[in-house]
Amino acid sequence: MTTQADFSGKHILIIVENLPVPFDRRVWQEATTLREAGAEVSIISPIMKGYTRRFEHLEGIDIYRHPLATEADGALGYLFEYSSALFWWTILAIKVFARKRFHVIHGCNPPDLIFLVAALFKPFGVKYVFDHHDINPELYIAKFGRKDLFYRLMVLLERLTFKTANFSIATNESYKEIAIRRGKMDPNKVQVIRSGPKLDRLRLTSGNPAYRKGRQYLVGYLGTMGEQEGIDLLLQSIEILTRRRQDVQFAIVGGGTSLESLKAMSEQMGLTDFVDFYGRVPDEKMVDILNTADVCVNPDKYSDLNNLSTMNKIMEYMALKKPVVQYDLKEGRVSAQEASLYVSHNNVSEFAYRIEWLLDRPEERKRMGEYGYRRVLNELSWEYEQVKLLRFYGRVLNRTVTALTKTSVSVEL
Repeated sequence: MTTQADFSGKHILIIVENLPVPFDRRVWQEATTLREAGAEVSIISPIMKGYTRRFEHLEGIDIYRHPLATEADGALGYLFEYSSALFWWTILAIKVFARKRFHVIHGCNPPDLIFLVAALFKPFGVKYVFDHHDINPELYIAKFGRKDLFYRLMVLLERLTFKTANFSIATNESYKEIAIRRGKMDPNKVQVIRSGPKLDRLRLTSGNPAYRKGRQYLVGYLGTMGEQEGIDLLLQSIEILTRRRQDVQFAIVGGGTSLESLKAMSEQMGLTDFVDFYGRVPDEKMVDILNTADVCVNPDKYSDLNNLSTMNKIMEYMALKKPVVQYDLKEGRVSAQEASLYVSHNNVSEFAYRIEWLLDRPEERKRMGEYGYRRVLNELSWEYEQVKLLRFYGRVLNRTVTALTKTSVSVEL
């Protein structure tokens, strides 16, 4: 799909805190799409492993990185981390604005604090676009299991974020409904833009049998190592499965605050020989591992957060023709449809059985993988979502976007 747009003369500042750029794939896809449409794009993001340069000019985009006080794990830890981030956003935003005035602040949560920076610049005519990545009140409950003072603070910050935003991007229809119902936003100012995968990044290959560690099958996982991601449930399912058979290796890819504790749990359960934790790896290695996998899994626990959130990994599995096993969550079904088997909430025995069932049925794996790939190819890839982004930004920047064909748009000045 090709797009034609001209946002020249416009400067957009993107602020993201929870992942560095360009590692944050959604943010980088948005940024490069806007840059290709002629806009000048600057990004503020944190310093993290592998992304330590304070300033970098990459693919025509200026990236300003700030220190991260701590990779938080606990309510007070998050408070300290986000307060530090707010300080750096403000300092760097002023620096960017002094260099060249920006017209939009595009804030990607979590946390719901970026509106405070946007509020400083709104008197200068700067618009605030809220890119709603996580529903933070539900995220807090998923992490800490309680509705206390910090929870009420999350609710307040979310309300103020929507109140400050001129426009909002939702990652799915569930998030759009929250923006309208809870955020009181005008439905005409909320646009669903999914985190569709870029197929030029997720190339199909034959994989590398070395990741199987001499076993017949490989099961892959890609994602964050956190409490709500359900890796502890996955380890329980692996324990059940490996009691029955020893021909399956598991590859777990991703970093996060729970990585070391999950490694220790795997060791305590006697699973070290069957489970490899690769941590956060470059795209090339991640794609290589997933191309090798016979089945991919999404063990996200049931919670309001997970039930209403779209998980990027599911569509990335589908882009690589992998059948999926996951717990039965609303937006997980919306994404995968027939490319996945669905397991009742937190039932680790059934999860193990579904993995085994697929491993023993190569034709079914092939059918599901092909279905998921066609769905990404024809509906869900970034090729389609970028058109929505350009049309949306045509409204944000007061430029008329006209569809030329089914697969392209132009911008009339």
